[in-house]
Amino acid sequence: MKGETENGKHNKQVEKLRKRYEQKRELYRLLKEYASDIMESENFRSTRNYIQHGTMPVRRHCIDVARQSIAISKLLGITCNERELVRGALLHDYFLYDWHDKTRENYQKLHGFYHPGIALKNASREYNLTPREKDIIKKHMWPLTVVPPLCREAWLVTTADKYCSILETLKLRKGAGRTRERIRVSG
Repeated sequence: MKGETENGKHNKQVEKLRKRYEQKRELYRLLKEYASDIMESENFRSTRNYIQHGTMPVRRHCIDVARQSIAISKLLGITCNERELVRGALLHDYFLYDWHDKTRENYQKLHGFYHPGIALKNASREYNLTPREKDIIKKHMWPLTVVPPLCREAWLVTTADKYCSILETLKLRKGAGRTRERIRVSG
């Protein structure tokens, strides 16, 4: 009897790992299909040198938000444009600076209010954004942005961003063991 219980637990763990593997595999397929230009861009790659919350690099945070946006969409059965969802999620924090650095030019204490506009401006310079992608980037900090998202994709990214940010801030999801100081030194 005890062996059956342990076997059942083992099977559940294996199934959970298999499901997680499949989700990641699907994410990387979507990233390659819809956003290889973003993933390969020098500026997007540079976001690994900036910390978002805790020890989480901005690049990884944006990829996690894309993954969670897709997961929420599937979990709730919300149909959406996956291409625009993925691209908007990747670019939602495309502000391209260390927002913790108080000595940088144009430092804003209220980063949360200002960075969506900065991210949209940066992304618009490099990519031909759709209206949905613009809405995702501009409104992902709602309710701080006051005007709520207009499309499902923006609501999904807004929700996923809040979820990922909470996990990162509470250190329930950590970056690659890199501290802010180590990134500054190597960056």
